[in-house]
Amino acid sequence: MDFSLHSLNGIKTLELIDISSGSRVGYIADYVIDCINNRIKYLIIPVGKQGWFSKNDFIEIEWGKIVKIGSEVILVDLKNGALKRMDA
Repeated sequence: MDFSLHSLNGIKTLELIDISSGSRVGYIADYVIDCINNRIKYLIIPVGKQGWFSKNDFIEIEWGKIVKIGSEVILVDLKNGALKRMDA
């Protein structure tokens, strides 16, 4: 098996690409971590414009939807409703 280690800060700098549509999803803003099992559950991705007076909307992408973490991008498969909207 081919394993490569990434830091959480390093992964935040990688762009997410949806392999089912080929579209850009965005960059990771935060993580939801399961402290009992020591695993990342969701990636938190901001959507829309971010500003001082704008409402910040986010989507959550399940960790299991990640297909591959490369050196420049993270490939995710979002074709089966993997997105969950949340408000800040």
